[in-house]
Amino acid sequence: MKRKYLTILILLITVQSVVAQVTFKTVVSKSELGLNERLRIEFSIDRQGGDDFTPPDFKNFKVLAGPSQSSSFSSINGKTSYKLTYTYVIQPTAKGTFTIPSATVTYEGELIKSNTMKITVTDAIEIPEDPDDPRYIAQQNIHLVAEVSDMTPYVGESISVVYKLYVDINQVNVQNTREASTPSFNGFWNQNIEVKKWVAKNGTYGGKPHRFVIVRKTVLIPHKAGKLEIEPLEMEVTAGVPMGRRDFFGNMLMNDVSFTLTSGKRMIRVKELPTEGKPFNFTGAVGDFDFSVTPSKTELQSNESAQIKVALKGQGNLKLVKLPGIESSNGLEVYDPEHKESIKTTLNGLSGSVYDQYAVVPQSRGKFKIPGVSFSYFNPKEEKYYSVDTPPIVLNALSGVELSDENVVSNKQAVISNEGDIRYIHLKTDFVSVLEDEEFFNSDLFYLLMILPLLSIPLGIFIGKKKRERDSDIIGNKRRKADRLARKFLSQARKELGKKEAFYIALEKALHNYLKAKLHVETSEISIEKIAEILNNKQVDESTILEFSKVLENCDYARYAPSTDVMMQQEYENAKSAISKIDKQL
Repeated sequence: MKRKYLTILILLITVQSVVAQVTFKTVVSKSELGLNERLRIEFSIDRQGGDDFTPPDFKNFKVLAGPSQSSSFSSINGKTSYKLTYTYVIQPTAKGTFTIPSATVTYEGELIKSNTMKITVTDAIEIPEDPDDPRYIAQQNIHLVAEVSDMTPYVGESISVVYKLYVDINQVNVQNTREASTPSFNGFWNQNIEVKKWVAKNGTYGGKPHRFVIVRKTVLIPHKAGKLEIEPLEMEVTAGVPMGRRDFFGNMLMNDVSFTLTSGKRMIRVKELPTEGKPFNFTGAVGDFDFSVTPSKTELQSNESAQIKVALKGQGNLKLVKLPGIESSNGLEVYDPEHKESIKTTLNGLSGSVYDQYAVVPQSRGKFKIPGVSFSYFNPKEEKYYSVDTPPIVLNALSGVELSDENVVSNKQAVISNEGDIRYIHLKTDFVSVLEDEEFFNSDLFYLLMILPLLSIPLGIFIGKKKRERDSDIIGNKRRKADRLARKFLSQARKELGKKEAFYIALEKALHNYLKAKLHVETSEISIEKIAEILNNKQVDESTILEFSKVLENCDYARYAPSTDVMMQQEYENAKSAISKIDKQL
């Protein structure tokens, strides 16, 4: 009898534990979808009190919406049920079979994981031509277009890309838009022109009247010849399609649909600059320019300075041009130039002026001649090279000590005899027998070695105390660890300091390798704006993101612009600082 009661008690305890078990599961709307389709994924827990919900890493997917949270409660025949659901809408970014990891939630202090889900992504599917399908209607009447000003520019010639959104307002109504991914411009120097406000204008698309807005404007300058591909701009669009019915107040009822628009890839065929007629001193200036070298004054006193301005103005690749320098003469001190720019970016390219201003100071009385400067450029409209030779500048120092032969620094050096460097071989030695030395036992060295372990005890205590203090310094340890990590990734760039192109290539590669190691994403193929967005999602502060992005931008720009050892050293320190800050925050 007792055995019977014991069995019943065990069964009751087992049933109670099963009933009390928490269920946290993942459900998807489909396990196989096309590259252009969306997936609805839900994470549900059947108990109240679930806290600290953490979604999985949606690698190979982008989140379009979510998390949206909903809960339900019911009681039927005394049996109650509860359900809390977190919902996301995601879209794949690549083809293949992927596993979505578990989400986690905390229930009564215990971490609970949901089940994983395997998703198969196939090629993009075609939406069937169904005139009654709101999604089909929307995609047929909304278009994203990339208009390129010139499909066959020369190397260094500015072109523009204007992205326009065309809408047939008689068929659909655009309610919301969001950039899903920004285009990458590999092989181009690029700069966006801010679009402050979308202004709707009348236009045509496919021979039909449409309204359009400009959503993005970019100026590009190719820096190599060949076929260069402009990646597409992608936008998430939510549109309302009329249902053909009206509500009680006479307003047209809309069926809302969301989908992704793409501008498509554009292939640019960049032409090499012609070799015929190319001047020997041509350094890559492409455009229509005026070049000048002018002094602030030509008569001055000893130790009084004059300013020599080497200026270039006009329209072309001004940000990528290296201005020629001026040559000094004996008795005239020339200081490093101050570089200044005043450049405006429009759809027609870069226009304005750049100049280097040199300070020159005569060291004695007399006349000093600064040779003329030669500059050449290629005009892509005329397909012709031009060379400009400026006249020499003569500076007249009216006072000071007249330069004489004694003031001229001679390169002659006296011959120094090396007779004293010869050493003769000694034929006699001064060996001393070691047998005559004092015995080691009871010697000074013997007693010194005896007390040495005792002296090391307080030293060991001191070193141990310092080590404990260092180990307890959490912030300092994080800083030192981050600094070591930064030096590790930047080691190759440090070796290339002084070699401009090799240094900036190594520096850019180090930054991308660091992000790949820390974020587990391939960043070399995505834009700087996308990298900034990823870091922002990882809770990295804005100032650090700006500092990191600035170094990446400078890497791309500096390879085709003048740079000094000081500038390279500064970029190295900036990169080291940015990596350290990001690593501490991650």
